[in-house]
Amino acid sequence: MHLMRTLFPPIAFPILSVLIVCIVLNFDTTLVSGQDYKAPSTISPEAQKAVAGFSRAAATAPLPKPDDREGWKAVQAKVEQKRAAANVEVVRKYQPQITERKLGGVPVLDIKPKGWKESDQVLVYTHGGAYTLYSAKSRLMSAVPMANDTGLRVISVDYTLAPWAQWQEVTDQVVSVIQALIKEGHTLKEIAVYGESAGGGMAAGVVLKLRDKGLGMPAAVVLWSPWSDITETGDTYATLQDADPLLYYPDNLKNCADAYAASEDQKHPYVSPVYGDYSKGFPPTLIQAGTKEIFMSNAIRQYQALDTAGIPVKLDLYEGMWHIFQVFNYDLPESKLARKKVKAFLKQHLDDQD
Repeated sequence: MHLMRTLFPPIAFPILSVLIVCIVLNFDTTLVSGQDYKAPSTISPEAQKAVAGFSRAAATAPLPKPDDREGWKAVQAKVEQKRAAANVEVVRKYQPQITERKLGGVPVLDIKPKGWKESDQVLVYTHGGAYTLYSAKSRLMSAVPMANDTGLRVISVDYTLAPWAQWQEVTDQVVSVIQALIKEGHTLKEIAVYGESAGGGMAAGVVLKLRDKGLGMPAAVVLWSPWSDITETGDTYATLQDADPLLYYPDNLKNCADAYAASEDQKHPYVSPVYGDYSKGFPPTLIQAGTKEIFMSNAIRQYQALDTAGIPVKLDLYEGMWHIFQVFNYDLPESKLARKKVKAFLKQHLDDQD
């Protein structure tokens, strides 16, 4: 603490805390170093190198209180700024066509991969960021490689973040986007949904909402490390707490959960879809996660909920990998393999419809 006071005078502490918070949520390790986590020999050399940059101090830094709008505004702005260059790079690398538009009154990015062939098939994407951070623009490192590797047009939903909107409004926004696509002439058989982290939980919750409202369901669902239970429930929240290089619940993810949903709503199926009733039906689902993340229990419980109900579902776990490695480390061999499996899964369920 004495050293920190020497390097950073008291007036700098608010700025410093924002920087630390941003590192936690955007996994930017340029300001931290050290080998706080051991890289297993069973992952690729590229992944081993990435692990060496993770910082325990960054992972456990607190986030603003749920109702601290000014605090969230500052953190959100910093995240967007810190990710700007990375998103410019991913667009340069893959050269997609990106159009800003609105669907059902909701802003989206309409992303077509380079060489896209005219098709009615579309992948609706709900980005991660613990419901409180990121945007369609700052999450291009997920949507653009996905569009490129699957060959599908991706609609990235720029939903309103918490604490400015909570789960009821946010899930309605995604429902509106899907309904707008149908009005444009797409059928549900031509629409799949994917999301990562909070966006994964949201994707599953939105499909349940569509089903329960009698609006039908998309052809397939892909969930990357879904935050399927936003309460601190599940074995790996405890057993992997010291091994997870990116996620931490107390005063961090908990603040995000409380900003998105009141405590009495946090086990509602549209918020935490592990509690959904899947006996009423659900699309074929692919769930991917790593063995080095506290959300592994979310992935396993989500799989069990679907499988027990007889829903076609595949749980695809990656040895030694961290939370949504496919997004912030999209060039890793493991990430490319994961997207290759997504492509095969979506081809099966989008192409082989009657």
